[in-house]
Amino acid sequence: MPKHLHLISLLVVCSLWNLPKAVNAQALIPHTLQLDTAKLEKQGLRLAQEAAQLAQFQQIDLAFPRARLATQLAPQNHKVWLLLGGLHLQTKEFDAAITALEKAQTLNPKNADILFALGSANFQKQNYQASAEHYQTGLKLKPNDPEGLFDLGNAYYKLGRLADAITQFNRAISQDKKFWPAINNIGLIKYEQGDVQGAIKQWQESVAIDKQAAEPLLALAVALYTTGNQKQGLAMGEAAIRIDQRYADLEFLKQNLWGTRLLVDTKKFLELPRIQSALDPQEGLFIPSQQPAQ
Repeated sequence: MPKHLHLISLLVVCSLWNLPKAVNAQALIPHTLQLDTAKLEKQGLRLAQEAAQLAQFQQIDLAFPRARLATQLAPQNHKVWLLLGGLHLQTKEFDAAITALEKAQTLNPKNADILFALGSANFQKQNYQASAEHYQTGLKLKPNDPEGLFDLGNAYYKLGRLADAITQFNRAISQDKKFWPAINNIGLIKYEQGDVQGAIKQWQESVAIDKQAAEPLLALAVALYTTGNQKQGLAMGEAAIRIDQRYADLEFLKQNLWGTRLLVDTKKFLELPRIQSALDPQEGLFIPSQQPAQ
């Protein structure tokens, strides 16, 4: 499981809750040529709050113009640039996100959330070294943040630093015992290393924490089926696919950091007639003809 992009929008929304309540947008536009910097900044912050509230309800198209205007009215406030960067992250405009977030960082270099957001943007651009560096810097400011620790683990994973990745995942778990994504990702690493039983243990623990988590449930199903427990594996696989059919898409699994060994076994598993029958015929199954990339 990779970085959760939605977290940055929630983070930004929370950071703006202490602003004055927004009024109707029509009342926010100055009606006089006599510019009052303090009033303009206050109006910009209200626009930013309104944009954050719209983003929370996934009304991104409406949020963008308010956020852009907020950066013009309150250009020295790091929160408005963080908000704009978060919106660009939501729409996968990573270069624009980095530009806005770097502006926010120059205004507030000691804000860990900005650094975590920069880590996320660089991770999505597949610039994993820069991503890791941003997470490392952010964790110096907020060392016990489980999401930050988890994200650094993912960056290490993509850099091939598997032992370091496991260390960070375990640190995240130490801060939140029920943080199953970190437990799950340790399983992903163990499976690729050939420790199938170790992976099964991790995924069983993840499923015990959240029975509706499709990812560890499907991974566990594949591992059990592959090791001979076909009846239980098939039943779990059916359940996982019915929870979230995106996990029948090998490309989606690859984006969620599933490795080559697990993808090969999952491809065979998804082609089984019983698993095929669990899929919604309207959705179809996304299985490429070629083997997963090495």
